[in-house]
Amino acid sequence: MLTEHYSGGKTVWVDLYNPTNEEIALACGTYGLDIPPREQLEEIEFSSRLQYEDDVFAVSVPVTPHFTNQAEDVTTPLGFVLTKDLLVTVRFSQLHTFEAITARVKRRERSAPDIFMVILEAMIDYGADRLEELRAEAQRISQRIFHKGIQDQQTYNVSGVNRMLRDTLVQIGDMGERLSHIRDTLLVLQRAVPFVTENGDAWLGGPVKARLKMAGKDVRSLNEYEGHLNTKIQFLLNAALGFLTTEQNNLFKVLTIASVVGIPPVLVAGVYGMNFHFMPELSWQFGYPFGLALILISGLLPLLWFKWRGWW
Repeated sequence: MLTEHYSGGKTVWVDLYNPTNEEIALACGTYGLDIPPREQLEEIEFSSRLQYEDDVFAVSVPVTPHFTNQAEDVTTPLGFVLTKDLLVTVRFSQLHTFEAITARVKRRERSAPDIFMVILEAMIDYGADRLEELRAEAQRISQRIFHKGIQDQQTYNVSGVNRMLRDTLVQIGDMGERLSHIRDTLLVLQRAVPFVTENGDAWLGGPVKARLKMAGKDVRSLNEYEGHLNTKIQFLLNAALGFLTTEQNNLFKVLTIASVVGIPPVLVAGVYGMNFHFMPELSWQFGYPFGLALILISGLLPLLWFKWRGWW
């Protein structure tokens, strides 16, 4: 689908939404530009993502489509072909920023570089919002693991603790996946902003260059924060795995104590179960209570030993 946006009676922005190769070829002929297909936009090397030739920029950025709880949070390429007078965007998903951007563009006349900056700033704002969401989610997981979740359930619901830790591991893994998508976008933007600033210095205009400079600072700041958040998520993952290992060790400890405690009573019962003819306790009036008491004492003594040693 091709949508044209006008300013001052001329086309300044062409938005290609999920175009076929035929539609891209038609747009190339109509506007006299080399618009890359999806296969080229998905290439990961920076030499393919960032190109400048004959005063025309070709930029490809991996972005996250509009996220819902029912959809997978994946990246999709967003392509820009920018000249002094025309901006062409190529996208293959309903992106989070474009409805608001379209409304902003319609409110007043804008140049092609100005529209490019509006889209770029919206992408940066969206990335910042998603990092803030992940930070809040990481704080909730930290509270659950270190302050109340484990302690509340250790009275003593082993299966509940293990279930909570498994759910936490899944949640942390999902956070790491979403963070990696944000990182993909920010890493490309960190290279793209200086690239556009340096190569378009002759015709971008003062206001656009000032906004590019500010956008570059924002992207660097977000990349630094993303690194901090990635470290935090890795720490939470290690903590959850550590607690899960501890719970498993506690279970093995209980089983080990139970097996050790059961050995002496079984041994005593085995002795008195042999039914030798000459066994003094067989004719003793208190032989049976004595045997039961001996079994009980032989089971209690290992428990007291484990308790005294602090192993239980």
